[in-house]
Amino acid sequence: QVQLVEAGGGLVQAGGSLRLSCAASGRTFSRYVMGWFRQAPGKEREFVAAISWSGGATSYSNSVKGRFTISRDNAKNTVALQMNSLKPDDTAVYYCAADGRFTNVVFTTSIEYDYWGQGTQVTVSP
Repeated sequence: QVQLVEAGGGLVQAGGSLRLSCAASGRTFSRYVMGWFRQAPGKEREFVAAISWSGGATSYSNSVKGRFTISRDNAKNTVALQMNSLKPDDTAVYYCAADGRFTNVVFTTSIEYDYWGQGTQVTVSP
């Protein structure tokens, strides 16, 4: 079992930055593919970014590529999402997710992930 707890959300003006973090419990965090997803009101949950167990492979949605950076620290059981140049369209609840398969493949669909955090709200004002 893995428990995920997100932090770092908040209110920011357009053009600003936020750094989300996700703390994971569990002995085998270093083997997990980690992802970030988001869900805006009235919309489906969408993929944002993912990172392989080693950090050697990453994937981003087209809407955040070049603005967001995913990283992980396996020694600290954490994964982070650095969000720069934020836009009002980035407003959503952001979720951290984990998949327990030991692979360098990064998954971009929510169905691939086994564990989810409770989410953290990010609001970007115009």
